Amino acid sequence: MKTINIIGSGNVAYHLIKKIQHSTHFKLMNVAVRSKEKNQEFITNDLMVTSIAALQPVDITIISVSDDAIEHVSEQITYTNSLVVHTSGTTNMQVLSNKNKKGVFYPLQTFSKQKQIDFTKVPLCLETESKDDMLLLKELANELSNNVYEISSEQRKSLHVSAVFVSNFVNHMYTIGNAICDENKVPFEILHPLIEETAQKIQYLSPKEAQTGPAIRRDEKTIKAHEAALTNETFKKIYQLITESIKNV
Repeated sequence: MKTINIIGSGNVAYHLIKKIQHSTHFKLMNVAVRSKEKNQEFITNDLMVTSIAALQPVDITIISVSDDAIEHVSEQITYTNSLVVHTSGTTNMQVLSNKNKKGVFYPLQTFSKQKQIDFTKVPLCLETESKDDMLLLKELANELSNNVYEISSEQRKSLHVSAVFVSNFVNHMYTIGNAICDENKVPFEILHPLIEETAQKIQYLSPKEAQTGPAIRRDEKTIKAHEAALTNETFKKIYQLITESIKNV
């Protein structure tokens, strides 16, 4: 059975820890965290260490920390000649210390500790420096998910930018919609079926084909009415910018 260490306890690490603990071919040896007390709800005490130097050598070490900390954390690993990977969508794997073999294990999904997820559907984007390391990383990835891809650094950066648009920015649109509903004393839940249908539709149509609304129809009367109804100037600017973008795509 191959062995794994995880460094970090954030949203991505949380879901990886829960999934890997049920693996049949990989054993989670240790999780390096800053505080044992804050992580006792989902990590057993026997797995946790509060020092990276306390980690024992394993086959794969997964660094799941903020992008700015990846390089520094990788330098603190004391063992050598192991495969060390990070989970970042934008960071080049070359920032990892030369003491170990390098790779990327990027799960392309939005993660929250409060929301459980079917990890078998999560796309896992892999990158390594050697074929042997890729085989090892694929062995782990294939046990966790049914969607495994070899993705280069440049492709991964493009994916991450795309993901910000289709996930983070879309969620912010929900926030704006919620605020408009609250302002006008309308329950946001009324929009839930529309949100679900829009998300499901792009599984069968391209996003461009699925586009509806006043901007694609060039319904200027409705557009002007919407702009007039928006009391928040930032929301109005966002509405105008996206409307023009839809018109010009």
